[in-house]
Amino acid sequence: MAINLNQVDEKKLHKAKEYIASLRNPNCAEDDVFFQAMEEVLLSIAPLYLSDHKYSENSIVQRLIKPDRIIKFKVEWLDRNNKIQVNTGYRVQFNNALGAYKGGLRFHPSVNEGVLKFLGFEQILKNALTGLPLGGGKGGSDFDPKGKTDFEVMSFCSAFMRELHKYIGPRMDVPAGDIGVGAREIGYLYGEYKKITSQYEGVLTGKPFFFGGSLMRPQATGYGVIYLTEKMLELEGKDSLEGKICTVSGSGNVALHAIEKLYHIGAIPVTCSDSKGAIYDPRGVDLDLLKELKLEKRASLEEYSKFHKEAQYIPVSKYPKGGHAVWHIECYAAFPCATQNELTEVDAKALIKNGCISVSEGANMPSTPEAISAIQGAGLCFAPAKAANAGGVAVSGFEMSQNAQMIRWTFDKVEEELKNTMVHICTDIAQTAHDYGVPGNYVDGANISGFKRVADAMIAEGI
Repeated sequence: MAINLNQVDEKKLHKAKEYIASLRNPNCAEDDVFFQAMEEVLLSIAPLYLSDHKYSENSIVQRLIKPDRIIKFKVEWLDRNNKIQVNTGYRVQFNNALGAYKGGLRFHPSVNEGVLKFLGFEQILKNALTGLPLGGGKGGSDFDPKGKTDFEVMSFCSAFMRELHKYIGPRMDVPAGDIGVGAREIGYLYGEYKKITSQYEGVLTGKPFFFGGSLMRPQATGYGVIYLTEKMLELEGKDSLEGKICTVSGSGNVALHAIEKLYHIGAIPVTCSDSKGAIYDPRGVDLDLLKELKLEKRASLEEYSKFHKEAQYIPVSKYPKGGHAVWHIECYAAFPCATQNELTEVDAKALIKNGCISVSEGANMPSTPEAISAIQGAGLCFAPAKAANAGGVAVSGFEMSQNAQMIRWTFDKVEEELKNTMVHICTDIAQTAHDYGVPGNYVDGANISGFKRVADAMIAEGI
């Protein structure tokens, strides 16, 4: 029977907060982002595990916050000048209570052990929310694909897979793409895996369609965010997104397809951004031009304003102090789809002041704790990343199913299953929040629902 989260002994709750604070490692800055993610979840579910003794008796929290294993390895590869380059590769296999480890590979200079622990931890609960038999993991490297030739990317991917292949398999660990790892990189990684193992199997998801990939995988995360937001607004008695002004950050895969789906449903997305600045186009972002600049030319968004003089380009140097320009534009709904901690308390206050009624996280943990507190305190609808951006892993799960059965689904079937999954997630976490005495709190609803599924599986499996 569900407990009321507002009726928990305050002394016990204070002790729980002290315990959570003690988990921070002050001597390891890399772990700060991991601690932030962990703290948010543990504080959210503290009343649950304090009231149900089976979780403390089985040390679930202590077991859940430690990865099953962290694999770290050297990657040596040849650049275009036949010079040997060296990077570091990682795979964090966090928890497989519900199924094979599942989570993307990220190739970016910012990648380190702490970032991947944060992403892997979030992945556990996100995957649990989908209802699919998937555990949580994450991996990647500090390698930067930007500016590299196809030969150099292939050289790196081959070297990376020569080590990674020892630790993955269709029933063990199934990586996917993430930042810096798209269809090109997945193709090279899969090609090397087949050379090494002589196996044609669903060991990676996000593969090109012609050798085992699923239709709609590129669109999945961006589309999923919009599907879940539409359902959340319906459940909360708000107007739909049709005809409404929406702001989106980022210009990568998630942002592009969130913008695309917003247009499909009749909304008006007016912003996008990259690492150098943001575009505000009051008529609605030119999606075709945006795709050309980012997917074909890999150019800066500054180029956008050369084609549309009425659009405003805002360089990072002109951003509001402590904030992001995108969130200071009037909108009905906001979609942070770029990177972690991009939406600050300053931004949240601007959104509230400007009449925004909904914030949905397309990126992983894009809102700071202070921003979330302000957004929820003002009564805005807020969809956390572990629920809102679960569309990507959902379609990865569909790809695994297709690979296992040696079949291919149509685009319409994949989209229908994706929409059903996102609607189910939204309905589930809304009901969970209601059952536990915090109606409308989609953060607590998502954390509790995901935690319970993983924790109950861990208890059932023993140690």
